[in-house]
Amino acid sequence: MTALRDLAPTGVDENTLGVIPGAAAPRRRNLPSLRLPRFASSRIIDENAGSLGAGFLGIGAMAVCILIAAYDLARFTLQWSAYALPGVAAAAWLIFAALLVTVGIVIRRNEDRLPDPVFIAFVGGLGVVMVLDLVAVWPLRNVAGGSTAAIAAGVGLLAVVGVRPAREIFAVAAAFGGTLFLADLLDGSLDLERLAPSIVMLARAVLPAIIGALILRGFRRMVKLELDRVLVQSTVSAPRYAVGMLASEELARLDLAAEQLLEGVASGRTQLPLSPRLAQTAASLATELRLHLIEGRRETWLYHAISESELLGPAASLSDPGSLAGLLDSRQRDGLLSTIWLLVSDRVPRETAGGRTVRITLGPVAPTEYAGPMRKMTIPIAIETTGVARNRVDPATWDAIRKVGRHTDSVRDGSLCLEIECLVDSPADS
Repeated sequence: MTALRDLAPTGVDENTLGVIPGAAAPRRRNLPSLRLPRFASSRIIDENAGSLGAGFLGIGAMAVCILIAAYDLARFTLQWSAYALPGVAAAAWLIFAALLVTVGIVIRRNEDRLPDPVFIAFVGGLGVVMVLDLVAVWPLRNVAGGSTAAIAAGVGLLAVVGVRPAREIFAVAAAFGGTLFLADLLDGSLDLERLAPSIVMLARAVLPAIIGALILRGFRRMVKLELDRVLVQSTVSAPRYAVGMLASEELARLDLAAEQLLEGVASGRTQLPLSPRLAQTAASLATELRLHLIEGRRETWLYHAISESELLGPAASLSDPGSLAGLLDSRQRDGLLSTIWLLVSDRVPRETAGGRTVRITLGPVAPTEYAGPMRKMTIPIAIETTGVARNRVDPATWDAIRKVGRHTDSVRDGSLCLEIECLVDSPADS
């Protein structure tokens, strides 16, 4: 932002923040730097969903790849004399070993990442391994029973399942499987009596990489859901009116810049009166701070929980004109948020508009008959869903609803509808 950019040091002749005016100025005292965490939900999820634990899963996949390849290498050693071109098959195995070592080093040095050119070269190298092995066993007229390095080439995709998208692994595995099937078909050995060895060959070459990619994709999805839930859960303890997670971060950055400016004046590093440039910067800071403090003062924790969530944002809508969600206590907030989360958490990402959706409406408020110093008020909460069958609702959802208040449920157009009476303290007694 303009104020933050203007606070950056630009030269010793300018009386700016963090710059010692004059050549004979006292020794500069370094301010302790403050690095606040960024609360952008999508950025945190994108950066961490593929890295939290994925490195260990990638190591495990590499270990499985080496074990399966070792078995095929042992088969190649035992049937060396049966090969018509054993030297070609040996060259295929040497290339395969070099590929595994190289890709392992590249992944390690790039912090569990594999650049696109290296991945393309790795896949091309595996293709060369497969072609060389097929050339070596082709005179045997028994691709299914004689192939060793060609099968290991398909298994070699396990080495990169942790650092590449699942769709790429599926595409390459399908190409390798189709190549092996075509070779087995053309060598004349594919018949009913030898069908089982052909199926076993294809399964050993293709299934390990496919299963590994499916496991990693499920793991990444689980991590995304958990990260998003943790970020959203932090809004439960917010005051009735609060800024969102992103606005809180920017407000903290502006506050830090203001503190640095004031510290510079107090310590004498920034001379008074302020130069026009620095005075304009201070005015901009004050304006931005005021705007951040007053904006969003009618937005409650529930609004920010839904709008800043990767999962709830596209699936849930909120109608709370009276900002009544802010009156709920922490237990009721947790129950309401858990209810909304459980109702939409089973929806598949990138689903079309026909998926699960939830609409939450709070109000209007109805007075109750409670009297005395601790008067209460009832907040009606209506939750309308689409694509949520009552018999498919998670049992934990009902426990979460009971934390909010008494409820009644009905089914409308085949989907669940909830009406909750939430009893809260009257704000007039606060």
